Amino acid sequence: MKINNQRIFEGRNIYSHRKCIRLDVDLEGYCETPTKDIDGFNERLLSYVPELYTHRCGIDIEGGFVQRLKEGTYLAHVCEHTIIGIHNKLGIDIKYGKAREIKDDFYYIIFEYKLKRTAILIAELAIDLINSIIKKKDINFDERIEIIKRVIMEESIGPSTKAICDAAKEVGLPIITVGNENLYQIGYGKAGKRFSATIGNNTKGIAIDIACDKMLTKELLDIQNLPVARGEKVFNTIHLLEVVNRIGYPVVLKPQWGSKGNGVFVNINSEKELLRAYAEITKECKEIMIEEYKVGNDYRVMLVDYKVVAVSLRKPPYITGDGVRNIRDLIEAMNANPLRGEGHEKPLTKVKIDEELINRLSKLGYSLNSVLEYGEKVTLRGNANLSTGGSAEDYTDLICKENIEICERAAKTIGLDICGIDICAKSIAEPLYENDGIILEVNAAPGIRMHHFPTIGKERNVGRKILDNMFKENYSNIPVISVTGTNGKTTTVRLISYVLNLIGFNVGCTTTSGVKIGNKYIHKGDDTGYNSARSVLLNPEVDIAVLESARGGLVRRGLAYDLADVGVITNIREDHLGIDGINDMEDLSFVKSLVGEAVKDNGYSVINADDEWSLKVLDRIKKPKILFSMNENNKYLQENLKLGNPIVFYRDETIYVKNRGKEYKIASAEEMKFTMNGKLKHNIENAMAACAALVGIEVDYCIISKGLKQFKSCEEDNRGRFNMFDVNGVNVILDYGHNIDGYKVVIDSLKNLGLKNITGIIGVPGDRDLNTMKEVGRISGDFFDSIVIKEDKDLRGKDKGEVASIINEGVLSSNRKDLNVKIILSEEEALRETLKLAKKGETIIMFFEDYESLYDIINEFKNKGTKDLKSASI
Repeated sequence: MKINNQRIFEGRNIYSHRKCIRLDVDLEGYCETPTKDIDGFNERLLSYVPELYTHRCGIDIEGGFVQRLKEGTYLAHVCEHTIIGIHNKLGIDIKYGKAREIKDDFYYIIFEYKLKRTAILIAELAIDLINSIIKKKDINFDERIEIIKRVIMEESIGPSTKAICDAAKEVGLPIITVGNENLYQIGYGKAGKRFSATIGNNTKGIAIDIACDKMLTKELLDIQNLPVARGEKVFNTIHLLEVVNRIGYPVVLKPQWGSKGNGVFVNINSEKELLRAYAEITKECKEIMIEEYKVGNDYRVMLVDYKVVAVSLRKPPYITGDGVRNIRDLIEAMNANPLRGEGHEKPLTKVKIDEELINRLSKLGYSLNSVLEYGEKVTLRGNANLSTGGSAEDYTDLICKENIEICERAAKTIGLDICGIDICAKSIAEPLYENDGIILEVNAAPGIRMHHFPTIGKERNVGRKILDNMFKENYSNIPVISVTGTNGKTTTVRLISYVLNLIGFNVGCTTTSGVKIGNKYIHKGDDTGYNSARSVLLNPEVDIAVLESARGGLVRRGLAYDLADVGVITNIREDHLGIDGINDMEDLSFVKSLVGEAVKDNGYSVINADDEWSLKVLDRIKKPKILFSMNENNKYLQENLKLGNPIVFYRDETIYVKNRGKEYKIASAEEMKFTMNGKLKHNIENAMAACAALVGIEVDYCIISKGLKQFKSCEEDNRGRFNMFDVNGVNVILDYGHNIDGYKVVIDSLKNLGLKNITGIIGVPGDRDLNTMKEVGRISGDFFDSIVIKEDKDLRGKDKGEVASIINEGVLSSNRKDLNVKIILSEEEALRETLKLAKKGETIIMFFEDYESLYDIINEFKNKGTKDLKSASI
């Protein structure tokens, strides 16, 4: 078995509403070999991954998968369960997976994941394990498990980040991971707030720099008459001894730039100790501080928005002797506590046996082999940082008002809205000035694990406080409207965006023309996928996101957003069949339904009630719906109305909305210029889809009406969608139709307009199936007076001339002997040659790939007769 390809879905996707990975695998001849026929397979697999005993599988009983193994199941299915089982072995709780045949030995396997790099390594291990069992070879399974454990440590988000993300999920805000450096954004567009650990959206960079400089922090606090330890920066041994003579023993040596208690030497009581510590610390850093050492308890005071929100008493790790075990064994026993883990993975951190710990034991007269008497207590660290094994007790309710004031003044002095202040005092319940207490440090990006998981006392939800500070308790997000379907997506997105722009919103939208923010394109191209949507969602200037969500993006990457306020399905018609595993209309409707499903509980799914395949996904969509139809009496429309939902319909050549017992006239076909007096029926449908989406986000009906009446089928408003130009008496129409239904609606529009002597310049993308290519040729041959067949520049895997030849077969099948057919492969040359021969009153309809080049050619020909070119504003 081997992996041929992998796809990583970072959000909702066509397989699941959870993050998933798809593996395309080759079973290399084992597609029909059940596990019961592979000698020793089941026993060896279960010995490596005993977690499989708990898998229920399709039988839905404990041990169901093992039963399937014994009966004989197939390797793709086994691989799926093995991947999930190894996740479970490593403490990662996932359950979802499935395996499906592509063809013969080729299968795809889907499984949910929590950590991306970890999941890929687990998948590779699962496949290698299966191969090793089949080939009866050894595998370094345990060693690779240990490697994956280290990757889990690196990849897992820290407890502070997790606390803030959990708080965001509780209030229904989406989270985007930005890059791989612990940067996150909560919310989209203008509402988005970015944070890294506990550095919030409002935290000042200069304040972080100040807090990182412990000497500068001390000086600023001292200027404000806040209690700090006496001391200063030292530059050499002589200076060190001069300072200690002034402040006296005991003292502390620490880096000027440091964190988490690293490199700090405390309670130094003699010159010998001092020089030894100085020699040690200068190995790692050059900028060093010396301070007087204060005896007292170690408190951490947490502030958010310059206000005290939590207080902890921190205690260094210690062991208590039992008269039997040595210190090393006692440390190992302490680390075996299930609450202790590596790094920040659990409430407490394991104590590492390092040089600093050994030196401390030596100073106390012990070694790792020393056996402590029963009840004898030894403190293992000179600091109480949780990252070095310390513990914490909640003291939030005990801090006195004087110390609250001191801490809040200190935070404002440094300018840190979110900070952790370290205090040394006999009691936090008494004013620092009265019990010789001091501020040790003001920390940027303070860890909040101790407040969420105190060893003793009440948990404090500091993550929620930080979220409150970022959003000022206004948990609103920008609206997201997502539009999918086979045809009409781009026009619908443009209509929605046009109306929202009238209101004054700065709209971020994605279409086949590019990514547009307000009235400016920030990128031009076919931008209907995951990355384009993310560029809008991460843009801090966007008020509303309107996203065209095309099939390709949904299949390859899934949704870039979590849930939309409105999900629109314009229609589901035949297109893209045979591509990406989408073999029939049922497959296609399954893909498109994702946009309708991924909608907020208080949002709407907009569905075309006249479209057969759109109606077939209704049962998959559990959220409220707004249906639209050309027929007011459509039964699905009326059923939706009875449920209390809005409907949009077309009656007497006018669009109406019914909502909450009232009927509203929106616009007539005559008033909507882009429908050409209702002759472009597909644009009436697009108008209703856009109207329904706008109703879904509660846009005023008068504004909707105004927008639909002002929008035009011109180059400025709806580029490339039935744009008509007068080129010296010749009608030239550019349209992006590229599938069977797209051709049909354009031909119907031409019939409705009563145009004569029409030349069709036709083509189809090279990745469409043979039936589509031939059918486009046939329906073109049945209607157009003459035909020019061209090809796209991007042949999508076909040979030059191959697509044109197939389309020509379809044209010839129309059996029109009088039909003039040419093949000119370049679409630019096809338009040039056709324009050269065209006569006044004739019409050219071009189904294009590249709008820009054709627009330039039209301009060139037009300028032969006039100085300026303007597309008809119709």
